[in-house]
Amino acid sequence: MKKRVLVGMSGGVDSSVTAYILKEQGYEVIGATFNFWDNGKNGASDAACVCDKLDIPFYTFDVRDEFKTHVVDYFIDSYVKAETPNPCVVCNRHMKWAKMLSKALELGADYIATGHYAKVEYDATNNRYSLRNAISGAKDQTYALYNLTQEQLSRAIMPLGDYNKTQIREIAKTLDLSVADKPESQDICFIPDGDYVGFIKSYAKIDPGEGNFIDSSGNILGKHKGIINYTIGQRKGLGIAVGKKIFVSNIDAVTNEVTLSDEDKLYSKEIFAKNVNFVSISEIKDGFRCTAKIRYNQKPANCTVTLKNGILKCEFDEAQRASTPGQALVLYDGGKVLCGGTILKCPII
Repeated sequence: MKKRVLVGMSGGVDSSVTAYILKEQGYEVIGATFNFWDNGKNGASDAACVCDKLDIPFYTFDVRDEFKTHVVDYFIDSYVKAETPNPCVVCNRHMKWAKMLSKALELGADYIATGHYAKVEYDATNNRYSLRNAISGAKDQTYALYNLTQEQLSRAIMPLGDYNKTQIREIAKTLDLSVADKPESQDICFIPDGDYVGFIKSYAKIDPGEGNFIDSSGNILGKHKGIINYTIGQRKGLGIAVGKKIFVSNIDAVTNEVTLSDEDKLYSKEIFAKNVNFVSISEIKDGFRCTAKIRYNQKPANCTVTLKNGILKCEFDEAQRASTPGQALVLYDGGKVLCGGTILKCPII
């Protein structure tokens, strides 16, 4: 009897080819588009055309209310608290996988699948599902998937981990899929124009007041436009000149102050994270050696880690630039994701 799989289809080339690959592998494939935001109709239309071409059933589900609660509200709240959010990490766990798995079970499906570039494997030695890097390092998406649960991973299939983007587009062209040359989305799905400050002001009706730019000694340098306009490491668009290059090194939501410093103040060896989610392992022993990333497009760096009272401490061999509260700290062992968490404010060396 064929295993049934529900494929989350965005209307892009990756999820479309995912559906084709799984059908070729012998699965009974169901396509589904989850409408997270009001701009999701075009994606659903493209996904429907692909499913028709592949001769598989297609469903659409409206989950906008849940998306607002889990992702949009979190996104806005993070900026107001002087953090830089990572909406994809939250969306993957609480929306994409949670909602897909729920609908999959309702439809009698055994698995869920997405067009992410990553691999899911079962490790019999510790009875856990692991998340591994895709073959294509340039497209690897494990950093944004570290927060998935063991239950979610046990039901997940990610066939694109064995391909690169060029191969996927070639398959789509061979199948004459209308989305073969469709460009990738580069912005946050609910802010397609990339103007997150304008979104927060118009959607949430939040217009944070001006505050002080200060230096590392607390001296006032000028006025800023509101803390949601800035992120750690930012140099451009500050609207202030002090005769040298300066960077945002700290944002304080309580005092409404933005600290500007020389670039050397951006570097830190010790980085801390909360809300740790274990993936390929179930615990970490103090002094454990591994590698870690503090942003998506970064090569993992060597470090030593400890865990105390739920807080992950990562001491890097070399200081890391612009550790940003709200972003993800993800630990790796070779090509395997160990665990990850949300970056906290950390001391400056």
